[in-house]
Amino acid sequence: MAPAGYGKRSAPAQNPRRRGDFSHLPAREAAIATYIDRLPEGAAIDVKTLAKELAAYGQQAVRTALNALTRAGHLFRRRETVGTQWVFRTYFSRTARDESWWKRFLRGDVPTESEPTPTEEAAPPPAYTILANVGGTDPRMTLSARECEQLAPLAEEWLARGATEAELVQALTAGLPPEGVHCPGAFARNRLKSKLPPQRAQTPPPQPHLTECEGCGAPARNLPGGRCRACREDGPHEGWLGEEFDESFHRQVATVRAGITKFKHPTPSNASAKKRSWGVPTPPPAR
Repeated sequence: MAPAGYGKRSAPAQNPRRRGDFSHLPAREAAIATYIDRLPEGAAIDVKTLAKELAAYGQQAVRTALNALTRAGHLFRRRETVGTQWVFRTYFSRTARDESWWKRFLRGDVPTESEPTPTEEAAPPPAYTILANVGGTDPRMTLSARECEQLAPLAEEWLARGATEAELVQALTAGLPPEGVHCPGAFARNRLKSKLPPQRAQTPPPQPHLTECEGCGAPARNLPGGRCRACREDGPHEGWLGEEFDESFHRQVATVRAGITKFKHPTPSNASAKKRSWGVPTPPPAR
């Protein structure tokens, strides 16, 4: 506990405590917020005390988490004077508040009674639901609510690696001992750890290849029947980039192709003429 007048101060008008109050936070921030939420009024929640009580986190980690809780609206620290000293008053709210609410709270302009509880609770995560329904597949693996909550992170890892619900249930219920399962929770934990599937590689979708139209030779990615849309509809040609090719363009293409075909395999009879046309001197005839 902190000295009298210091420590945790709970904000008014909070919702009743429910499972998943801090599920929107990262794991570290959620764990520290849950611990602070269950501390009594006036408990010390400074960085050094929390780091000493929570052995999994050091002072720097706790300080970073408290700053994150402040930005999320669960913590509010206000500097006040006590006698001749400046101190920080730390207020905690299980229900996230925005900055305007905290300012109204300091002015005393917020209700002191609890806000109405929503009629419907948030749906449990998919991993929890799968574990809760395992007993329907095999009654020997019926899990309690506490066991489902504790095993949910392991089941979520299965789902994150691409496992389906059927694969997860199969791993928990296949090949059970004939004498029965003494402790379904411990048995399920062991199987979820030992049979954890590997991380599945994401296969990129195949990229379509460019092909040429049988009619005009224009490249395209999708040619039903081997012909482009312009050749199928016998209308104005549109290339794969969206340009519209007129008749003069096709005449130029035909001229270029004819020239390539003509000079691709020159015959001996016209070889000297081609050399002259290319600017290569013709050697004199032998005597």
